[in-house]
Amino acid sequence: MRRPARTAALPTTAPATPCADGLALADGPDREALRQALVQLDAAEAAPPQPARLCQALTDAARALAGLHAYSPAESCLNRARHWARVLGSTDLRADLACAAAEVATNVADLGQARGDDRATVRQARERARDQAFEAARLAGQTTDPHWEIKVLLRASDVLDRCGDHDDAVHIQQRALVLMGLHTPEAADDTQPPLDVGHDPLRLAAPGRLM
Repeated sequence: MRRPARTAALPTTAPATPCADGLALADGPDREALRQALVQLDAAEAAPPQPARLCQALTDAARALAGLHAYSPAESCLNRARHWARVLGSTDLRADLACAAAEVATNVADLGQARGDDRATVRQARERARDQAFEAARLAGQTTDPHWEIKVLLRASDVLDRCGDHDDAVHIQQRALVLMGLHTPEAADDTQPPLDVGHDPLRLAAPGRLM
């Protein structure tokens, strides 16, 4: 079986000594978790290309980086993971990673706003988050499990709500509510606030909830 070629144009992996978007990362359990994730990623990249292994290793690295507020390298890892998800042809995985990318981009925007960063930088991060949220919502209808479709829709809705796109957030939420049997399309209430979709590991370090 012919192995897929590695794509040189994809972003490189996170540096060995990453920083939290400009801030040095302190030692501790989270830093150790990141070190282990990067070791696993190095091992996956050193072996002949195995899309599933690479996708998982990159996702684990992104999760560890996001947990330390190192959002920029987390986004890079997610972009690479999404490449391998496309190689695998898994719509479920692509939808999940689109949600993760949207959540991390929203964290970038929220953190930048809290720090008083340039407005254009914050706006670009929110635009990335919106684009990925809409991509996740598009892919949700192609997933193989209705329960997974609901989860993807609610995560996308949550991102859009955080970005200030409340109407779009409610519209996507209503798609999930219909699948859950809680609403019919005719009875959907445009004024209903987005649901709390719970905590995702890639969102634990979101500004406003910084640990």
